[in-house]
Amino acid sequence: MNEYLRYALVLGLAAAIAVIVVVWWRVHLLNFARARLAEAETPAADEAAPRARSIIRRWTVLPWLVAVLMAAGLAVFAGLPLVFAVAFGVVLGLILTQSETFRLARQTARIEEQLADAIDLMVAGLRVGAGATSALDAAARETRAPLKPQLAEMLGRIRYGDDPQAVLRTLVERVPLETFRLFTSALSVHWETGGSLAATLATVGRVIRDRVEVQRRIRALSTQARISTIAVLVVTYFIALIIWRNDPERMRQFLATSVGQYLAAGAIVLQAVGLVWASALSRLKY
Repeated sequence: MNEYLRYALVLGLAAAIAVIVVVWWRVHLLNFARARLAEAETPAADEAAPRARSIIRRWTVLPWLVAVLMAAGLAVFAGLPLVFAVAFGVVLGLILTQSETFRLARQTARIEEQLADAIDLMVAGLRVGAGATSALDAAARETRAPLKPQLAEMLGRIRYGDDPQAVLRTLVERVPLETFRLFTSALSVHWETGGSLAATLATVGRVIRDRVEVQRRIRALSTQARISTIAVLVVTYFIALIIWRNDPERMRQFLATSVGQYLAAGAIVLQAVGLVWASALSRLKY
């Protein structure tokens, strides 16, 4: 009876995931069609600033989809009790979510460092007498991906006669970071009113480098706390392994009961939640 119940729960979970994916895809297509219709009805004066897709993407659904598939696989193919399969699925989802957050932070830091280097190149060109477009061209040639395609597209659109304000707004949509808003604001003011762009960009570059330096210091100071948290978790599982080796029959009887299974699964989930909580406390927004 328990086997049939497990299979029924897994099939129901898979059906629920399939329904969620289908509904999400239909809503996505509907929103996309409405956006295209709104663009078609927009006056020609607004067509210079089309909606751009951000290059900084965060996969929020994928980690939990992988976790659900792993939980279903452990319950069906490995014969693991459902409560443990769900617990390990939750742990995997939380770990993958933290990995995605770490990947996003590394990508953001890399783009900001490239922007600071590009601004330094622009300031050097402006101080020797080059124009804003020429300095931007030199910075785009020396910059690497992922920032280089964005600067090259912005420069190309400006040279083809697009409105610089619309081009800068599109750049902010593609790279939605505060540093890029500051950079595009400086360029926007220069194209509207003129003035000394080198001094303004030099200040922007120093601000960006200060942000990058603060981020590095925060990561360095929070590394010890993260390692301590991971060490505590590893010691917990090590103690559980020692208890299992010393008295496997008692542990087997404890895990065979419903109370033991729920307590062990709850401890596993709470450890993962504590790891995520400690990681969230070490991230500062400024």
